[in-house]
Amino acid sequence: MRARRQYWHWAILLLGLLVVLTGCTYAAMQRLTPAEQAEFHLYRKIMTGPQERAYLAQATAAERTAYLNQLGLIQRFQALAPADRGAVLSGVPQVGMSAEALLFLWGEPYSTAGDARRYAHWYYLGSSFTMAGYGNQYDNVGNRVDVYLVDGHVAGWVDYIPSESPRGRRDE
Repeated sequence: MRARRQYWHWAILLLGLLVVLTGCTYAAMQRLTPAEQAEFHLYRKIMTGPQERAYLAQATAAERTAYLNQLGLIQRFQALAPADRGAVLSGVPQVGMSAEALLFLWGEPYSTAGDARRYAHWYYLGSSFTMAGYGNQYDNVGNRVDVYLVDGHVAGWVDYIPSESPRGRRDE
């Protein structure tokens, strides 16, 4: 019985911490100008959580841009082909775009198989229709996107809802 109480105590404490950290990030983002919010939106899917918080903790727009420069994110974006930069800015994936551009657009995949430089599958949780706005949606287990990569470029993707029935068995 005592172990159960400790479990709930820690679960509630962690949930509270998560709510506070999420609220702080949201509040910090709201104080940014629209141009700064657009800059944050462009880079946030390839930043880690601590990097996002450090970015938002910077006092001025110049300091935030310098931080992105220090991380090398601005250079990574500028190194993309012009068509890839356009796809990232538009929020719409394109067949032929580089794997690096897809990281800017949708973030890190939930899981991968293969080598993206040759042939690979990247798996995302969520829908391709909302992925550009939110990135990989770890809480959306109902929809998945399977991205096919060949020679480091997107060959295509498929949205699907995983079946609950085991493979090879049809529910009748």
